[in-house]
Amino acid sequence: MNEKYKSVTEIFGANVFNDSVMRERLPKEVYKSIKKTIEGHQDLDPALASVIANAMKDWAIEKGATHFCHWFQPMTGLTAEKHDSFISPTSDGRTMMEFSGKELFQGEPDASSFPSGGLRATFEARGYTAWDCTSPVFVKEDGENITLYIPSAFCSYTGQALDKKTPLLKSMNALNKQAMRVLKALGNTTSRRVVSTLGAEQEYFLIDRSFFEKRLDLVMTGRTLFGAMSPRGQEMEDHYFGTLHERVASFMHEVNIELWKLGVSAKTQHNEVAPAQYELAPVFATVNVATDHNQLSMEILQKVANRHDFVCLLNEKPFAGVNGSGKHNNWSMSTDDGINLLDPGKTPHDNMVFLVMLCSVIRAVDKYSKLLRASVANSGNEHRLGANEAPPAIVSIFLGTQLTDIIEQLAKGNATSSKQGGELKLGVSSLPPLPKDCTDRNRTSPFAFTGNKFEFRMVGSSQSTGGPMFVLNTIVADVLAEVADELEKAKDVKVTAQKMLSRIATEHSRIIFNGDNYTDEWVKEAQKRKLPNIPDTIGSLETVMVKEHIDVFERQEVLTKAELGARTEILIETYVRQKNIEALTMLNIAKRQILPAAIEYSMILANTVESISAVEVCADAQKDMLKTVSCLIGSANEAVKKLEAGVKKAADIHEVLEKAECFRDTAIPAMNELRKSCDALELNVKADLWPLPTYAEMLFLR
Repeated sequence: MNEKYKSVTEIFGANVFNDSVMRERLPKEVYKSIKKTIEGHQDLDPALASVIANAMKDWAIEKGATHFCHWFQPMTGLTAEKHDSFISPTSDGRTMMEFSGKELFQGEPDASSFPSGGLRATFEARGYTAWDCTSPVFVKEDGENITLYIPSAFCSYTGQALDKKTPLLKSMNALNKQAMRVLKALGNTTSRRVVSTLGAEQEYFLIDRSFFEKRLDLVMTGRTLFGAMSPRGQEMEDHYFGTLHERVASFMHEVNIELWKLGVSAKTQHNEVAPAQYELAPVFATVNVATDHNQLSMEILQKVANRHDFVCLLNEKPFAGVNGSGKHNNWSMSTDDGINLLDPGKTPHDNMVFLVMLCSVIRAVDKYSKLLRASVANSGNEHRLGANEAPPAIVSIFLGTQLTDIIEQLAKGNATSSKQGGELKLGVSSLPPLPKDCTDRNRTSPFAFTGNKFEFRMVGSSQSTGGPMFVLNTIVADVLAEVADELEKAKDVKVTAQKMLSRIATEHSRIIFNGDNYTDEWVKEAQKRKLPNIPDTIGSLETVMVKEHIDVFERQEVLTKAELGARTEILIETYVRQKNIEALTMLNIAKRQILPAAIEYSMILANTVESISAVEVCADAQKDMLKTVSCLIGSANEAVKKLEAGVKKAADIHEVLEKAECFRDTAIPAMNELRKSCDALELNVKADLWPLPTYAEMLFLR
């Protein structure tokens, strides 16, 4: 039966070696043991390796798989995989299909070409991948090729983390350890584990592949480096939640089927604010699984887009002057017995566990706001943050009226009441009364409380959620450790907790802001509050390697100083490489496409002026047009020279941070100048001579 006609319940998880498959295929005692490991109650038992591997192999072969791979997330922000077949030749010239426990537990890819940030020399090639049993194994179909995928961590020969997953898993352990200390101190005797959860909304653009293939900037960089604004953009506000175009709806349907087969709980889909922009959102999962699922989602969005003659753009700012794309990370903490630690309940003022967790998050975000800002620093987000479409680069927290009132009460002593939402009546007898939430939402806030979770809205659409989430887990774990230290020594836990909550509410109220984060007034107010405002990527990354930040990662055993330094260096190196590629691409397009087209048009105008003047007819309009185009050609040519000089200057610098600063301070201003002249040329050169598809075409034609 064709999958498009199967029910969702038949499709969902069909290609996942999930709990129900393990229960069916593993011996009872083996299943119980691996289940305890997955739930965090015991270490992984190597003695089970062969039994589990054999069951996985048989299941995968039944699905048509011929190969397996350890699927890991190096510090490129992408995923990596090396495929090996199950075949094992026999002495009689035949072959068997085998998959050993060692092959399941450990892989050995060549690590030399993955970024290490100086953790090892290039010639030190060995690296190891280790099976992460907390994220389900799955079978993936790539055309005719079917492979068993084993989610894995990736480390160097010396055991240092070379990936996104390892620190994420360590941060989850740290959060669990410290949150459980707090819960026990507050009298919880039933919960055995705390996990951080994540629902990562994914924004993206779809454009027709024929346009993409004609734009070298999109092919090379994922964003347009040139392009005048379309006569119509998003000002009519008619795209957001609008009717899905049939071609787009068909694309989304196929994306859902592919994701559902892999156990990704894709739930929400809709048109986003900008033309040609869309969003996909899943149901919550543990942070680790959600990160793996988001990597799969990005890959499948791009793969399925090609099948429909679209290209999916995941860059944070593919079109200047048009809303960019983020990845809103909805984060919370839950216990193994079903308690959401960020659920305020009906009377949050007397919910001590909630108040302690809430205030711990507030303190963590304020204390480590520069670190949180750096976790979302990349080239694309530099163009997006603060552009009246996304949160600004100033980190602040939105709590809403109910919780802000409680924090204000705590700052004065004890909280004794909670504002209630009530009921919303719409004044039409056929419409039901609606239960009104206790607070409104604020889509301009970088870090907003949204009912029973925090929404970290600064994360960029192209980013792995692993980085921002292990930072958030770590800083919250560190504050929870402070809280636990205080509560565990207390003679009267309730009195001590109240004093602590009052202190946090007083010391960290500056980070709470419920207003419009887009306004100039807020920038001034944030400055008065001494909140950091770091708009550029390099300025943000320069704040990472300070003692306070190194200490928090080492205290919580998430990253060593060397590992943190390596990640920071890789991010800076990536910025340099991206900017260098963008600059060279701009020069290529400007010199080989835009300027030749503009010069050709100027020659047509010059010939026209000469012909008209020869018959003694007024050619003032044509002369004005020629003058405009010629002046713009001249300014574009000067900008080309400046950009070439900026690129050369950066190339002559060997130290990576200095090179990055050179691009930021020299090359990027020249790029902006070149774009300004070329975009003006687009509006003045004859349409059929212009060499690039326009914004109007890419954003509106389907």
